[in-house]
Amino acid sequence: MQEKIIILDFGSQTTQLIGRRVRELNTYCEIVPYNKFPHDDPSVIGVILSGSPFSVYDEKAFKVDLSKIRGRLPILGICYGAQFMAYTNGGTVEPAGTREYGRAHLAKIDESNPLFKDITPGSQVWMSHGDTITSIPGNFHPIASTDSVAIAAYQANDEKLWGVQFHPEVYHTEDGTQLLKNFVVDICGSKQDWDAASFIDTTVAALREQLGDDKVVLGLSGGVDSSVAAVLLNRAIGKNLTCIFVDHGMLRKDEFKNVLRDYEGLGLNVIGVDASEEFFTNLKGVTEPERKRKIIGKGFIDVFDREAHKVKDVKWLAQGTIYPDCIESLSITGTVIKSHHNVGGLPEKMNLKLCEPLRLLFKDEVRAVGRQLGMPEHLIKRHPFPGPGLAVRILGDITPEKVAVLQEADDIFIQGLRDWGLYDQVWQAGVILLPVQSVGVMGDERTYERAVALRAVTSTDAMTADWARLPYDFLAKVSNDIINKVKGVNRVTYDISSKPPATIEWE
Repeated sequence: MQEKIIILDFGSQTTQLIGRRVRELNTYCEIVPYNKFPHDDPSVIGVILSGSPFSVYDEKAFKVDLSKIRGRLPILGICYGAQFMAYTNGGTVEPAGTREYGRAHLAKIDESNPLFKDITPGSQVWMSHGDTITSIPGNFHPIASTDSVAIAAYQANDEKLWGVQFHPEVYHTEDGTQLLKNFVVDICGSKQDWDAASFIDTTVAALREQLGDDKVVLGLSGGVDSSVAAVLLNRAIGKNLTCIFVDHGMLRKDEFKNVLRDYEGLGLNVIGVDASEEFFTNLKGVTEPERKRKIIGKGFIDVFDREAHKVKDVKWLAQGTIYPDCIESLSITGTVIKSHHNVGGLPEKMNLKLCEPLRLLFKDEVRAVGRQLGMPEHLIKRHPFPGPGLAVRILGDITPEKVAVLQEADDIFIQGLRDWGLYDQVWQAGVILLPVQSVGVMGDERTYERAVALRAVTSTDAMTADWARLPYDFLAKVSNDIINKVKGVNRVTYDISSKPPATIEWE
């Protein structure tokens, strides 16, 4: 039985970072909604309560009864989680005079407390809250403070229950990993035996039990997520898996034939479908970004459904869904950031059961699993690519001519990154075709042609991203090559915005 930490999600933007930090401690964890604790799961060894966008005294605040957990399992509350436990047990939480956001330092620490093992006074922490705990229940005692926060951390007397008002999961908290290790390993007793190899073993066994002799179809995109899901399923059920790779006409240059060749080399049973003409027809004249995504998503469902019905006795639909897909598609607060093509629609239309073997993994974990499965490195290291493809990198309406221009510019940029040894230093890169024309000069002639923007970001999980500091000489070379070799482009810009506030893709 795989032991696990349960993270109760109260809607914080950094909940997934808590999960990543716990996984980095070779400990399996699951993030579940605040009110969905698996009380009947004997493999749970500890509980972490996340932050939240709400105040504990808001009418809409997420509340949960912890009485069945307290005393049975160690609990760590982070930010809202700490305030919630203090408030609901008789403590006081009040609005701070000013929002406490940014770096702070632990002025005092109870160094004998197991949560602060190997952490010293002066350690930097990251605060992000508008409220603060001004008093704690009588059966709690403070164990850390900062210059401005008297109760930065506490523990319940004679109970394995802790709360911290700072965020140990973010990089800015210097000893955050140590604090989480103290909780997960020393307090909860994790054996630290979860890694890519153990994930494969347990997942393959679970897939065989879940699927039996049933037939499964999976939609391949050419990206690492669906590719790893396919290889994992192929190991579990072999010939009972049929993969379908749909070309909607907005893939990268030569991607359709190159990816099919890769899949054949992996021994996958793949059906390739060129449906580009159908997609271009449906997208004609459409400029609104979310409508583009919806049309492409519906078109993919229609084509996939048509092809899947040619496979007899299919009962399951498999998808390469990972954590960030689910997070961006629908947060716990119900806010849609952008729709994703691989998290809904198909199962309902096709009347199939859903299988998502990678749903609990972050991108870097998916890559680790791919390596453990023996997949070629060029597939594992492929940059993420949006499901709608170049359609969301063309601002304005979509035409085959625009796609062709963007494919050529994008190919120069991506190949340039590889040639200069920069590809693996970048999380994601691509070119955006802008809906503007600019004046230029080529030879002795005046031109009035399109502008493009280069986009390259660094990240670890796509939840946040920073623009890549690419060498000026490289950018100059790529700019010259695009302008000289791609007919219809006479200006190249470079996007230096980060996520947040911008997203990685422009649409």
